[in-house]
Amino acid sequence: MTITKTEALFTYLDETAHFLEEHWSVTYLEGVAEAGENLFREELCQTLTLEQANMLNEKLDFIRKEGFTAEEIRKSFQLVVLKGMKGAVQPHHSMTPDAVCLFISYLVNKVVGQQKEHMSLLDLAAGSGNLISALLNHATSPLQASGFEVDETLLKLAFVSANLQKHELQLFHQDSVESIALPEVDLVVTDLPVGYYPKDEIAKTYELATTAGHSFIHHLMIEQAIKKTKAGGFLFFVVPNFLFESDQAKRLHDYIKKEANILGLLQLPKSMFKSQQVGKSIFMLQKKGEETIIPKQALLAELPSFTKKDALADMMQQINKWFETELRIL
Repeated sequence: MTITKTEALFTYLDETAHFLEEHWSVTYLEGVAEAGENLFREELCQTLTLEQANMLNEKLDFIRKEGFTAEEIRKSFQLVVLKGMKGAVQPHHSMTPDAVCLFISYLVNKVVGQQKEHMSLLDLAAGSGNLISALLNHATSPLQASGFEVDETLLKLAFVSANLQKHELQLFHQDSVESIALPEVDLVVTDLPVGYYPKDEIAKTYELATTAGHSFIHHLMIEQAIKKTKAGGFLFFVVPNFLFESDQAKRLHDYIKKEANILGLLQLPKSMFKSQQVGKSIFMLQKKGEETIIPKQALLAELPSFTKKDALADMMQQINKWFETELRIL
């Protein structure tokens, strides 16, 4: 049975990560990053016994003879990181599903079009870099990308994966709710973490901070994203379906309406989630600017299962028509 290149690279990353977890006292996900670093540098970066080094070199020699596309690398990393996250206890360790990454790429390409100039892209919660890599791999115009990630292991995975895919990606090991020294960007795309933000002193600098207790991190990140977007720039968020149901929802809605035009809310297929309580949507905004067009009608839809190709093609046709009629984007 022939295996695909994606499977071959997954096997290399997986086996090397397990080996390093056992013999080099790192977690599986840290081992994945080390395995990727070895492949990028084409040599072992760990101090091991001669016997251990020979075993890893054998795996490395076998895999580095292969040539991989950026998508094969991204998908291999996605599979191996998903496997590692099943064993991880951190609640913030989650990954944007592949089908969602590709659908957001399609939406981003609708607004970016075929521009020749580099457009700047920011992800405020880059994680292991799966979403930002998908956007870079499928972009119809050149993108200059930056990402923030507070988790050191996830950041290293994003860094190694980007290197192997030959992406010029600026990564920052920082909490993106804190003050960030980055110029305004054309696009923000973020799968928002959901929950409370523990640093009340920093939260107080935001309009969307609560007066009592911790503020919602997803609200603060939306405000930070809008602040960091150029006038007329676009924002795409993966948000919980209950975004506008909390006691803070009115303030969030009022803030967004003041700063941006709501373009649409696309509910992701119910089949993707274990329960409706954890369902998510893609929330689309455009920051207000001199030339922005306010859509007469926002794009509101429930997306069909990504496995139902005919229904999905029909939905994309309707979305294309909406962009054309409402935003005059072909």
